Amino acid sequence: MYSLDINFLKDRSPAELNENKPVRQPINVEDLKPALLGVGVGLCFPALVFVGSWLLQGQIDRLTQQIGKLEQESKELDGKIANITKIKDETASVKDQTQALVTVFDQIRPWSAMLQDLRDRIPANVQVETIKQIPPVIQAQNSGVTKPSNPAGLLEINGYARSFSDVNDFLLSMGKSKLLSAAESRISTAELVDAPPITGAIPPETKSEVKIKPPQVVKYTIKASLSNVPASELIRELEQKGTVGLVDRIRSLQKTGAIAK
Repeated sequence: MYSLDINFLKDRSPAELNENKPVRQPINVEDLKPALLGVGVGLCFPALVFVGSWLLQGQIDRLTQQIGKLEQESKELDGKIANITKIKDETASVKDQTQALVTVFDQIRPWSAMLQDLRDRIPANVQVETIKQIPPVIQAQNSGVTKPSNPAGLLEINGYARSFSDVNDFLLSMGKSKLLSAAESRISTAELVDAPPITGAIPPETKSEVKIKPPQVVKYTIKASLSNVPASELIRELEQKGTVGLVDRIRSLQKTGAIAK
């Protein structure tokens, strides 16, 4: 048997073959621009978001580190401020204690100086029997404690004088002292009494049984207020009365600035 092999393509011309092929339209780039722009814009937004997120995260990390560093410095500064405040409080307390001690020290009236001052002012017809220092009276009120007008206190002087005028002279003489306050010194009591043996008044001896009455003298009590003038302002008077130790201490405090010159 014979097979029939027929090739129809061989009988066609090349032109006929090309006519049967699909014709591709040419691509116009101008028509693709909107699509390309849309794709580009669509890709730009995620890229910008990624870059912005990366930059923001880096900035957040740097700020977090700075915040931690500042918090650590703040804690250190709080500790230093607490130490400085503690030192200031301790310094203020020491200053207050020192000032209080200096104030008390500046109000000291040495007994040696006061006795020497009184000895220099006692009239010839006046005799001193006892000298006693009376502390100031501090009165408590509802609003608080009332400070005395004279924190140095008083001197109570008891003795005998030949006459009342001699007692007045003694008071006037004490009023000239810088260690005493003339305005607050006064004669508390003064009365005529028989002269006791302490005054040296001895009645003469007689052969008769008649006793001679001793002479009368004035028994007095003077309350002299101590001066409020600080001891640092009485250096010359204290030196004249022989109070060398107190004067040296006051001058040492003046050199350190604890007491004003």
